[in-house]
Amino acid sequence: MSGSTILRSRGGVPTLLRGALPRLFSLVAAIALSALIFVYPQALAHVGHGWLSLVMLGICAGFVHGVGFVPRARLWRIAFSPVVAWALMGVAAWLLLAV
Repeated sequence: MSGSTILRSRGGVPTLLRGALPRLFSLVAAIALSALIFVYPQALAHVGHGWLSLVMLGICAGFVHGVGFVPRARLWRIAFSPVVAWALMGVAAWLLLAV
């Protein structure tokens, strides 16, 4: 397998990020953050509304990537890409766990 095959894009998502392991990571991270918010909603008390919107977008993007859905529209492919999901879920974990 050549290096260009690994980086080739299909549907806006690089081949390297479409595998089962990255999708499993996205799904598990989204489930974990959702469970944290469900079980301990007081963690959201110090998070502002702007940050909360980004936290929710990150969790949604994690679920979208985790189940393997790739949107057709370019804007939604970017918004729900694994890179955006992981970055926003990382910010979410930092905000929620820094209580």
